[in-house]
Order: sequence, then structure tokens, then C-alpha cells
Amino acid sequence: MTAVFSHGRLRLYLLKLLDDGPKHGYELIRLLEDRFLGLYAPSAGTIYPRLQRLEAEGLVSHTAAGGRKTYDITDAGRAELHQRAGELTELESDIAASVADLSSLAGEIRSEVRGSVRDLKRELSEATRQTRRTRWEAPAASPRPTPAAGPQAVLLDELDQRLAAFTAEVGRLVRARQFSETQLSTAIRLLDGALDGLRRLLR
Repeated sequence: MTAVFSHGRLRLYLLKLLDDGPKHGYELIRLLEDRFLGLYAPSAGTIYPRLQRLEAEGLVSHTAAGGRKTYDITDAGRAELHQRAGELTELESDIAASVADLSSLAGEIRSEVRGSVRDLKRELSEATRQTRRTRWEAPAASPRPTPAAGPQAVLLDELDQRLAAFTAEVGRLVRARQFSETQLSTAIRLLDGALDGLRRLLR
């Protein structure tokens, strides 16, 4: 859970969202994700226990239809929301600041991911060129060999194709949507690990 919702503030924000109209748990999760521009999304294990506690305290109620619970704020919930109006205003301000910080960090991480992809492509392209040059080179005292036209050439062509497809796919994924900080950090680690492994293999 993001730090902005520490000390019971998520409970307050759930009341605020329900004050706008009845919602089921999945809607609340999506609304929170949208509020954070896709950079944070609470899990069901974060949302549903809080809804259950709010219901036990008489601040929300639920109706069930089609196997799905829809939650609504009660008069007691509205009274608490009114009493904590100043705290809610402060929370909204903190959320806005947190979203700005996360957006900036996500931009930096996306730049690092793109840089890692470019580095990986450059390293693999250079390794492919080196391998192809090696096929044509021979010791000074030996005659120039005939370039390989067998399995090695086929594998080199396949390496070229896989590299191009990999770069295109990673680029498509990065451009397709906003990612969480955890996803982007993990992507960077995976790319760095792949690059290190290939360096060791191809040198």
C-alpha cells in the first residue's frame, strides 16, 4: 500500500469514493488505480478487509447480486466523512503530490528501460558482427576459409531475427501503457541480467 494511505487514510478515501455512489470492490480498485494514473493499484486483499471493517462499524452497507457485493455509504459513514473534511482535503493534496512524484520516477525508469534495451541491442549486434568476422578470418599462415553456409549461418540469421523481434516487442510493451514502479524496476533488472549473461557467453 502506498505511503500516502498510511495511518488509516485509505479507510477515509474509501468512504469518499462511496459517497459518490454505490460501488463494488473491483470498481473501487479501478478508481484508485485511475487516481494514481495506473502507477498504484491496491490489491483485493487490501480493499476487501477494509470494506468489511467499515461495514462492521456501521459506516457502509452492502447488497449482493449475481455473486457480487455492492457497497454503499451509510448515514454514519457520511457523518464521519463530514467530521474529517479537513483531513480529506489534506489527503487529496498528498495524493496529488504523490502522483506527481511517481510520474516523475516512472518517467526516469522508463528512460532507463529504453536505454537498457538499446544497450542490449547494441551488444548483441556487435557480438553478431564479431562472430561473422571470425568466420572469415584465419591465422596468417593459413588460407582464407570458405564462409560457413551451414548450421552456424542459419543460427546467426535466427539470432538477428530474434534480436529484432525482442527489441520491437519490448518497445511495444513500454509504449503500450503506464507501469508500476515495481514492474519497471523488475524489467530493468531482467534486462541487465540478460545483458550480463550474453556478455559472458559471447566474449
